Amino acid sequence: MSDLLFSVENGIARITLNRPDKLNAFSTEMIDLWIDALETVRDSDDIRVVLLNGNGRAFCSGGDVKSMINGEGFLYNNTDAGDLVTNALARKNSLWKRVQRIPLILQEIDKPVIAVIHGLAIGAGLDMALACDIRIAAQSTKMAESYVKAGIVPGDGGAFLLPRLIGLDKALEMLWTGDFVSAEEAKKLGLVTHVVPDKELDDFVESYIQKLVEGPQEVMRFIKRAVYQGLRMDLRSSLDYISSAMGIVTELDDYHEGIKAISEKRTPIFK
Repeated sequence: MSDLLFSVENGIARITLNRPDKLNAFSTEMIDLWIDALETVRDSDDIRVVLLNGNGRAFCSGGDVKSMINGEGFLYNNTDAGDLVTNALARKNSLWKRVQRIPLILQEIDKPVIAVIHGLAIGAGLDMALACDIRIAAQSTKMAESYVKAGIVPGDGGAFLLPRLIGLDKALEMLWTGDFVSAEEAKKLGLVTHVVPDKELDDFVESYIQKLVEGPQEVMRFIKRAVYQGLRMDLRSSLDYISSAMGIVTELDDYHEGIKAISEKRTPIFK
């Protein structure tokens, strides 16, 4: 069975990490398939929503520690067991060419990307969820930025993403201690968007993504671009961008149907 499953149906792309016996720890095959899947998502107009989850007891435990001990994985020379990739530059390039491509491609996807987290989300596994737009967590989930306990730095985007979500001090605390936080604690910190009882997780997620699938797709994509690009713009630049987007979306069928539906009280603004 493949280390990652990818399917597209009714506008929904589902990416499932599939090493349940390893708590979905990364493998080279998983990373390569993940990159391919995300490129397909990025380039397909038929895909409306992306769902990322994990099989088995955990969302993702990050890097496979046992493979590191055995001299395998993205920091190691796969031909010489136990031998680190020859030098620091080679190890840097190994990260850049593989696992770091995932958050970079996610940044290029202008459709909603939803991470569904359960069990454990640790280290790079948590960081991959942080790179998504929305995080929905089962109530029993535990999360940690565990790099420091392995004597390594957050190599997959955590140092960039985490402080933007929860603030500098809380991000440093998580990264310096590697301590676990519960789903409820994560919700209070702003680390996850929703916390759902475990038994209700699947139903909640399906209902949630269906609303997004049924939304006006071009408008939603412009909104996502405006929000993310706005983080790097001044107010004038952001307003200039959004006025251009407004000019475009008001020519689309979704705008005319939306205005008509509101005027006919088929879609009331206030409920």
